[in-house]
Amino acid sequence: MLVRVMNRSGRPNGSGRPGGAGRRGGGILASVAVAVLAAVTLIATGAPSGASAPGGEAPRPAASHPASAPAPAFASGTDRGSGAGAGVGAGAGVEADVAYHGHVSLWGGRVGVWLTTENHGPAPVSGVTLRLRFSVPLDPGATLPPGCLRTGPATVQCGTGTMRAAGSGVRVALDVAVVGEPAEVGVDIDTAWSGGTYDRNPANNTHRVLAPATGDPYSF
Repeated sequence: MLVRVMNRSGRPNGSGRPGGAGRRGGGILASVAVAVLAAVTLIATGAPSGASAPGGEAPRPAASHPASAPAPAFASGTDRGSGAGAGVGAGAGVEADVAYHGHVSLWGGRVGVWLTTENHGPAPVSGVTLRLRFSVPLDPGATLPPGCLRTGPATVQCGTGTMRAAGSGVRVALDVAVVGEPAEVGVDIDTAWSGGTYDRNPANNTHRVLAPATGDPYSF
């Protein structure tokens, strides 16, 4: 389509004398003509208003995901649930086999527990909390060995410290008075926390021992 712009004198734009008013009028008419030409072109081609994408395609809308949205997180394939009594921490996917062996004795209103801790691996343990629960309350003034803490009237917990894989840990020797002079005492031995590892074989660190008041050692 050809659009010819005429000035006020009926002459083609640019052919009149170089008067200031003529130049201003011609500039206005030229702007109007350009706008009319753009509108006619848009109507003829059916293109939407605004810039078009290369190749004549309409611009595609931007992705609706906000730029600040965090990427989805996925759990590691090595994460596993901890077994009974095992602590959940940074090494929850690490396996260690903790074991306790020893004996319990009861005599004259006193109970003694002597045991050794071990770790059969395959991983080392940063620390284990051993738990001893007695069937009778301990004397309120009972003295505990270093590394042990009374957490209830008849419950004691002891820390073992770091244990390397396939090695022995520490020895715990507990000799405390109980309330009264019972004919027997039961002791439950297990793990309250295992340093963030899990144990496939809790049978060798979970024991229940019944010791009559004979002073004899009852092994576990």
